[in-house]
Amino acid sequence: MTVSRRALAVSAGAALAACGRKPLIAGRRSPPLDVKRLNDGFPALVARARPGIFSAGVTNLETGQTWYWNMGRPFPLAGAAALPLAAAALAAIEARQLALSERVTFSAVDLSAPFSAINREWPTPPDGYSASIPVSTLLTLALIWSDNTAADVLAKRIGGPSAVNAFLDEKGATDVRIDRYAREVAVESAGMPTFRPAWKDEAAFVAARSAVPAHDRQTAMDAYVADPRDSATVAGALAMLAKLAAGELVSAASLPQLLRWMEAARGGERRLKAGLPAGARYAHKPAASMSDLGFTPVVADLGIATWPDGRQFALAAFLAGSTAAEPQRDSLFAEAARLIAAAVG
Repeated sequence: MTVSRRALAVSAGAALAACGRKPLIAGRRSPPLDVKRLNDGFPALVARARPGIFSAGVTNLETGQTWYWNMGRPFPLAGAAALPLAAAALAAIEARQLALSERVTFSAVDLSAPFSAINREWPTPPDGYSASIPVSTLLTLALIWSDNTAADVLAKRIGGPSAVNAFLDEKGATDVRIDRYAREVAVESAGMPTFRPAWKDEAAFVAARSAVPAHDRQTAMDAYVADPRDSATVAGALAMLAKLAAGELVSAASLPQLLRWMEAARGGERRLKAGLPAGARYAHKPAASMSDLGFTPVVADLGIATWPDGRQFALAAFLAGSTAAEPQRDSLFAEAARLIAAAVG
């Protein structure tokens, strides 16, 4: 089976539309960050987030000046792990170990937990079928649509999570790590057994999750929030984004394409993007784990913002262990972005 229906056509169309945008360009000399304003304003957001843990940070990509909160704590990356995965894949393409046009063939055992447009197009029952999808489409689905199956298939093609970790180590991107496939994270963070292709659809996955006692699910989510695997500190995320913007993770030739994919990302529109100045552009990878028992293990937003005057900033924010509803969670990110915007002038 070749996945090529409307969901994937929409994904490819979004990527092509994004490719028409101009690349992000650094601008004029920046004033220093108003650190006092950030230090005075952010604690109110931290208090609003409780019992969740909220952290954010910013790096001026021209001057390198950086500010962040909760500097040493790792946060789960969730779907934001697709960003370092994509960088590793593009590096493999640059090394001629992979090609955007290469079709990757996979079967039901390679499916991951929802969300996935690939899963939605996959027959039920899932066994006995295979798909062949170009690397370019896998990247589009993983980066723009947060497709877990696309991310896992791509990760497997380049050598698995350990290969992504090795890439990050080689590039000096410390305090960012990828240790498991998305399907492993999904079940382990819910106290579920090994992922099964029969759980490819959200309803089936949620039903299987509900079979796990509530106490065990909460214990698993708490453990996931504290797990150093598949995580990043705010400082580490900002440093990775700065390396990306500087062309240190992927080449100058590949960087514009990656940023265009990120700029086309769906989801997270009410988070950091909502608090940026009018006319600002934002290339990012938003992420959020599935909520259960009124608890959301992590919400994340990592990206590069370009102000209307051309100045560029790396932004990173994480909310872990939140019991708030989605609008309240998103508003914390938007308010953090407004505070940062006021502090950068």
